[in-house]
Amino acid sequence: MGFTEDIAKLSEHVRNKADKGLNEQATKMALILPFLKAIGYDVFDASEVMPEYVADFATKQPGPLKKVDFALAINGNVVMLLEAKACGQKAEAHDGQLRYYFNSLVATKVGIVTNGIVYRFFTDLRAVHVMDNEPFFTFNILEYDSKDIDNLKFFHRDNFDVAAIVRHAEEMLYVNGMTQLVGNLLRSSSDEFIRFLVSELRASDPKYEFKGNISPAVINKFKPIVKKSIQGSLLELMTSSLNREMEQPVEVEVEQEIEEEEKQQEPQESRIVTTAEEITAFEKIKTITQASTSYNFEVKYKDTASYFGINLGRSTWWFLRLYLSSQKKSIITRLNVDEVKSLAPNFEVQEVPASLGDAASKVIIASVNDIDKLASLILRCYEAEAAKHQTLEKSA
Repeated sequence: MGFTEDIAKLSEHVRNKADKGLNEQATKMALILPFLKAIGYDVFDASEVMPEYVADFATKQPGPLKKVDFALAINGNVVMLLEAKACGQKAEAHDGQLRYYFNSLVATKVGIVTNGIVYRFFTDLRAVHVMDNEPFFTFNILEYDSKDIDNLKFFHRDNFDVAAIVRHAEEMLYVNGMTQLVGNLLRSSSDEFIRFLVSELRASDPKYEFKGNISPAVINKFKPIVKKSIQGSLLELMTSSLNREMEQPVEVEVEQEIEEEEKQQEPQESRIVTTAEEITAFEKIKTITQASTSYNFEVKYKDTASYFGINLGRSTWWFLRLYLSSQKKSIITRLNVDEVKSLAPNFEVQEVPASLGDAASKVIIASVNDIDKLASLILRCYEAEAAKHQTLEKSA
C-alpha cells in the first residue's frame, strides 16, 4: 500500500473516532499514534517515538519537570517535537513546553501541534532557534488534497531531511503570501497597481503613448480594461504558456542553490557524529562502485541527523541513503521496487513515498555486512545516478 492510500485509510479511521468525545490521552492513542505510524515511525520503539519526553537540560531546571508530549527521533537524533491536544480542542495555541524544547534543542527544526485531526507544523523562519508563532504548513486529516499529501511526505521518516524541510517551509510561506497578494490584486486591482500597469504600457510601445499624467480619471478609464486584460492573460496562461514554462529544466540552478544553503548550515551539522559503522558501510560501498567500468565519479558521504547519504560528490546527486540505528537498519535507493527486488532477491524490499521526487524503495538489512551481499544492487544504483550527471561532470 502506498503513502496516499495509507493516509486515506487513516482519514477514514479518524472520521469514525473523532466524534467519540476523546480526551487528550485517548486522542494520543486513537488518533495521533496511528498518524505517526503512517508517516513511517515505529510507535512501538521507545527510542524512536518517545512519549512524555524529558530532555537532559529540563532535569536541571528547578520546579516540576517540563515535558513535551512526543519527541520523534531518527538514529538517536530528535528531529520533531509534538504537542497533543484533546480532539475537541483547537490545535492553535501552543504552551511553553513545546517552545521551550524547540528553542533549546538547536538541531530540532520541526514542532507540531495537533488535536489528532489538524496538524500544524512550525519551524524557525523568523529567528534561528526560535519557534515561529505561525505554522508554515497545516494538514487536516479529514480535508486534504494531493498538494497536501506531497507536503506531508517531507515529514515521512524515510525522507526526512531537515535542510529540505526548512527550504520548503520558506518557499511555502512566501508562495502562500504572494498567491494571496496576487489574487487580491487580480480580483480587485488597486489604483496603485493600475497606475503601474498603465505606466508600463506607455513605456512599452509608442503606439500606447498619450499626453498628460496618469490622473484619477485615467485610472478609472483603465479599470475595466485592466480587468478584461487580466482575464484574458489568465486564460492564456492556463491553456498554454504556464505549462511550457513549468516544463523548462532548472536542475543545475536548484542544485547550486541547495549547495549554497547546505554550506551555510555546516556549523549546525558539525555537531553530528559519524559512527564507525557508517564509515565501514561507506568504505564497503566505495569499494563496490570502483568495479564500474563505465563511470569514475568520486564517491562521498554526507551525514545528517536522520540518515547517512552516499553521493557522487554533490549531496543532491545521492544514490543511497542509509539508516543504521540499532533498532532498524535499511538502505533507501532511487530505483523502483521491481528492479530492486530482482537485484536483492533474499532481502525484504518495500516501496517508500517519494517526497523529494526520487526516493523509491527501501531494503531492510540486518547489519552493514549485508552490504557485501548487495553489491549488484549498489553498483546499479551508482551507475544509474552517474548516468544522469555524466555530461555535467565532463563539462565541468
